[in-house]
Amino acid sequence: MEERTLYPLKFIPIFKSKVWGGDSIKRVLGLDYGNMPNCGEAWMLSGLEGEESVVANGFLEGNNLVELVEVYMGDLVGEDIYRRFGLQFPLLFKWIDATADLSVQVHPDNELAMEREEGLGKDEMWFIRQAELGARLVCGFKPGVNQMKYLKALKEGRIEDILNQEEVNRGDLFHIPAGTVHALRSGILLAEIQQSSDITYRIYDWNRMGSDGKPRELHIEQALKALNFGDGVQGRQPMEQAGKMPYGRVLNTSNLMIDTPRFRVNYLPLNQGVEKDFTGTDSFVVYLCSAGGGVLKADGKAVEIKQGELVLVPACCNIVDLFPDTCGMELLETYLSE
Repeated sequence: MEERTLYPLKFIPIFKSKVWGGDSIKRVLGLDYGNMPNCGEAWMLSGLEGEESVVANGFLEGNNLVELVEVYMGDLVGEDIYRRFGLQFPLLFKWIDATADLSVQVHPDNELAMEREEGLGKDEMWFIRQAELGARLVCGFKPGVNQMKYLKALKEGRIEDILNQEEVNRGDLFHIPAGTVHALRSGILLAEIQQSSDITYRIYDWNRMGSDGKPRELHIEQALKALNFGDGVQGRQPMEQAGKMPYGRVLNTSNLMIDTPRFRVNYLPLNQGVEKDFTGTDSFVVYLCSAGGGVLKADGKAVEIKQGELVLVPACCNIVDLFPDTCGMELLETYLSE
């Protein structure tokens, strides 16, 4: 009789065509999006309504993520996580390939998002997988910018003058808490791990026209209440550190990258097999492979994982064994900590 217990789950990527997208998701990561001319995003794990990821392996193949949560509840996501979020899977995982600048934007925190949209806010992190020489991104305002200076720069068309822009390189990590003004600029391929939300307020779009020849819609009023400034005047949640974050890179060890109430992410580079014990964690664990590949085994059930791919380990699987190929494997390890 075939065993019908939970196992490490792989999903079919959801590819997004974007005018600013390129070919790195296929060329660098090896994810096949067919004949799409400009692939800007690959959603690797999503529970958003209308964008639910579908299982690609095992007896659950063809079922979507929300259906799995409904059936397996705490066994899949963790008892406390199920109690807090119900059928809503709390995180969203993406690859983003930018060959042109994205708009300058901000996301609301949980309180404001619930008030306006009855949804989650958007705290996110970016892991730079590849960057062209001199590539930059926007993360936060320059020191000393408060609400009054922001509104004055906006009125005078000088918004670029007050944005903090940082050059990026492979392996850089950025934390973008809700309320942080930010923008991904051209020449960057990255992994994004975020709360399960798609609420975005655009405040500037580099003075360019949309596909209809008109300026794209901005959300100046909506953004104002969402923005956090360094003076602490604005924003509903306490300011968290934003910008480039240092982290360890010790081989065969889970190196802490970010630990917030929304998610914990570790950097795990491997050149030999390791065993991870998640007994008592009470959370699903997600592995996103940013380089190399190998085999993941949880409670005796094994799946292959290659560069670009993602595996969801159910909360009921306490022991995870990871075996890299001869070329090694680089993983982002994500779960919800208490």
